[in-house]
Amino acid sequence: MQSSEPTVRVVVGVDGSPSSYAALRWADRYARSVGGVVEAIHVWDTPSAVGFTGPAIDPDFDLEQARERFATELDVIFAKERPPGLREVIVEGDPSETLIRASQGAELLVVGRRGRGAFARAMLGSVSQRCAQHAACPVVVVRQETETDPAH
Repeated sequence: MQSSEPTVRVVVGVDGSPSSYAALRWADRYARSVGGVVEAIHVWDTPSAVGFTGPAIDPDFDLEQARERFATELDVIFAKERPPGLREVIVEGDPSETLIRASQGAELLVVGRRGRGAFARAMLGSVSQRCAQHAACPVVVVRQETETDPAH
């Protein structure tokens, strides 16, 4: 007998930072506990598209690099055994806007406490802050796991 209830969807942002790894693990545990699915979203942009001289790198090359990086991150997080029903989504754009859009119809949006890079550190979690303020569903902000985290 099939259930007529919609599947619980848990959206999580994965940016390669240790806190995003922790967020994905948390989202997976939560989704399993409620019989839901995880939609892991990796947002990328084409840094080479910005500048006075135009693109130095083909955007298709950037997309391929993003796909490879995301696949590697998922392998690290799940030791090459992806959870059943894991939805892998790669989107070009702004991380905050992409995750806020993805929160439409989701049970939860899960993000790490801090992204990667000097700019992200200076902004002190601007993506998680914007998501918490504007998401269409509750937001869980997960901090980085302990030093024994294999994603380090």
